[in-house]
Amino acid sequence: MMLPMAATPTIVESLAGWLASWISSSPDAVRFVAAALHIGLLAAFFGLPAFAFIWAERKVSARIQDRLGPTHTGGRFGWLQSLADGIKLIQKEDLAPAAADRMLFRVSPYLVVIASFASFLFMPFSNGWVAVALDCGLFIGMAVLSLEVLGVVLAGYSSGSKWSLFGGMRETAQMVSYEVPLGLTAVIPVLICGTMNLNEICQMQSGWFTNWLVFHSPFTFVAFFVFFVVTLASNKRAPFDLAEAESELVGGFHTEYSGMRWSFFFLAEYASMFFVSGLGVLLFLGGWWTGIAPIDSALSEVLGGYPGRVLGLLVFLTKSSLLVVVQIWVRWTLPRLRIDQVMETCLKYLVPISCFLFIGSVMYPLVLLSALGRPTLLPVNSIGTRVPVLPPAAVPVTTPHDHPHDHSHPHDHNHGHGPGEHSHGPGGHSSLDRDPAEKPAAREVTLRGGR
Repeated sequence: MMLPMAATPTIVESLAGWLASWISSSPDAVRFVAAALHIGLLAAFFGLPAFAFIWAERKVSARIQDRLGPTHTGGRFGWLQSLADGIKLIQKEDLAPAAADRMLFRVSPYLVVIASFASFLFMPFSNGWVAVALDCGLFIGMAVLSLEVLGVVLAGYSSGSKWSLFGGMRETAQMVSYEVPLGLTAVIPVLICGTMNLNEICQMQSGWFTNWLVFHSPFTFVAFFVFFVVTLASNKRAPFDLAEAESELVGGFHTEYSGMRWSFFFLAEYASMFFVSGLGVLLFLGGWWTGIAPIDSALSEVLGGYPGRVLGLLVFLTKSSLLVVVQIWVRWTLPRLRIDQVMETCLKYLVPISCFLFIGSVMYPLVLLSALGRPTLLPVNSIGTRVPVLPPAAVPVTTPHDHPHDHSHPHDHNHGHGPGEHSHGPGGHSSLDRDPAEKPAAREVTLRGGR
């Protein structure tokens, strides 16, 4: 039954009035609406990148292999291929092997998705646009993302298949090993900026692109590429996809999965690809800044506020998407390593290199300070925000004849004062002798993080 057009505004107004009264009458309602909006926005950022990058994976791999890729679904370029894949997977039967632990088997895909989804809570998409703003946002985000391995291990263990079990064991060894160089390279920007707040780290990289941490020193330049390589392994991307190697494990830990549960693993994988790419952009590549100082300052003055943040969001999404495309490019270019080569690459090369880069980042500014008198190679301002700080109250210097009281009785300190008026500052002078119009001069110091 269709509603009359005249009644539509009345219904809309009544619903809006009810919602406004409900929110205004209960503080818990405000928190609920805010949480629902955050979850909706994060769900969009969680699902839309996977929707776009699945299509990009098909098109990029096709071009590398001299093919066309999707060309019919949704138009000339096959824009709706990801939607067609989702509809196909929904229609497939949800099966579980007879030898599987059914509860763990069904829960494992959700653990992977939740871990990947929850990591987006701590990522700022533009200046101030973050679901949960924490001073330790980098640490919590990486810790939550690392929980994804639990779902992978349980998926392999509960499937009742030796191929799935081998895939889960490989993923456990690989993830635990590569967490070490990942943490060492991610802590280098923290060392330079003095904060684990991702919003503050990005704000410190404003201005020209030379302020980006990737160009801060030779050690941070190499650290960015080590960080990128390690993220490939953490996302099970080729050439480090030994946990699901089709040529030897028939699909690895998700061999026994089908339908939507199988797709959850890949949904989490593509979302995690976007998360680690965004993390690399925030830590090393300037975040939502374009890297051209006049453009950033002009747009901030002209747009400001909400439009400026929207532009920053577009810049951030563009940089992160380019890194995802590079991950896809690497997958379809390099051959897969053996499992012993994967572990050897981590333990013999990436871990020592990461330790060297960390120590070098610590010593680099100290050596330059001793040699050149400044902590940077070029004569530019160091990372930080200059803010005025008031010094401790200075003691005024006065001569004896300037004192307004009679000091003819040097031993009688209360001479000429009433009760309670005998308190003097250092040197025998009252704190009331200071001119109230005098204010201590401000001095400028550099604070890490601008706090």
